[in-house]
Amino acid sequence: MTWTQSLLWPLSIPYGAAVHLRARAYRKGILKQRRLDGTVISVGNLTVGGTGKTPMVIWIAERLVGEGKSVGILTRGYRGKVSGGDSGKSSAEERTSDEVSVMKARLGDRVSFGVGAHRFERGRELVPRGVNWFILDDGFQHLQLARDVDIVLIDATNPFGGGHVLPAGRLREARTALARADIIVITRSYHAPAVEAAIRRDSDAPIFYARTELDGVVTPYQPHLTEQDARNRKLFAFCGIGNPSAFIADLRDWGFQIVGHLFFPDHHQYSAADISEIEGEAKAAGGDGVICTEKDSYNCTGLWRSMDLWVCRISLHVDRPEEFWRALMAKAKAHAGVRR
Repeated sequence: MTWTQSLLWPLSIPYGAAVHLRARAYRKGILKQRRLDGTVISVGNLTVGGTGKTPMVIWIAERLVGEGKSVGILTRGYRGKVSGGDSGKSSAEERTSDEVSVMKARLGDRVSFGVGAHRFERGRELVPRGVNWFILDDGFQHLQLARDVDIVLIDATNPFGGGHVLPAGRLREARTALARADIIVITRSYHAPAVEAAIRRDSDAPIFYARTELDGVVTPYQPHLTEQDARNRKLFAFCGIGNPSAFIADLRDWGFQIVGHLFFPDHHQYSAADISEIEGEAKAAGGDGVICTEKDSYNCTGLWRSMDLWVCRISLHVDRPEEFWRALMAKAKAHAGVRR
């Protein structure tokens, strides 16, 4: 434990106790969950920061749509902004965020969106449109809304956030919360026996693996440039995501020449000064281009000055996908049978 963690550890005790008591109150029925008229699949995690939730939500949505289901995604839209209409509302058409923008770009009008903190209300607004399959984004701790399937993602590179709950560590809940999970997906790996062994102390849920894959890179402002051009350049990477080190590792695994990087807080809204700083750091490191995530690209539009920008488009590759899908649908069907 670092000295900072030692200072913060006393604060983790009441936080952890409060989170545990809240979950217990929902489990015992003291606090009541609200249920939508449809099947709800929650995708969440134990830690703050990125574990691959957005690519997993997209993967599940595409699979459901492919089976002819009417799908809605319920998401908080963290640090979202009003995109039109009455700013007092939080409907799918009027609020957006970087993650929502990514999902909409990938899924288009095949999926409906309910964006806002009150996800039951947003979901209820989608029911008249015929939506009866809901994906609850970042939903493991959103216990107010009843769900039929609880999928928990665990990042193999930092599975339990230092082993301490907030604020001393990165855990939102103690590892014992994994007992609520129906399916666990270890991301950024296809083989992590030590992580599996740790999970098995708290959960007997089936365990699967998934990794992000590069679909390609695009240049929003120089469409004539290709992915091969990016691979021939010395690139400076920047991002404002939950697990920035994993992004750098992925870039190198994908064969890009990364000469330096600059990290910003998750969901960072870039200013002109930020772009100047990135370009200055890139030139100092010998870079002749910059590269970022698709999520970041929605937070820095129209600000680039003197350097070529490449944007990574990724997707999730689920190991044993058919087995994973059978497990998910079996759990959904079982819960639907209980409701009837």
